[in-house]
Amino acid sequence: MAKFPEAEAVLMSVKVCHKCKSRNPKTATKCRKCGYRYLRGKKKGKGGKGAAGGAAK
Repeated sequence: MAKFPEAEAVLMSVKVCHKCKSRNPKTATKCRKCGYRYLRGKKKGKGGKGAAGGAAK
């Protein structure tokens, strides 16, 4: 999560392609990179990389 609500609003207002994982504008109907039509909203997760993943070794 961002420290500032304004920054968080901008970061979370994107759609992510299920096929190639590229970020697209929130108004997109298909992926800008691969043309796939199934896009999802960006997930609002806690922490960064590996926060919910497996244990560090």
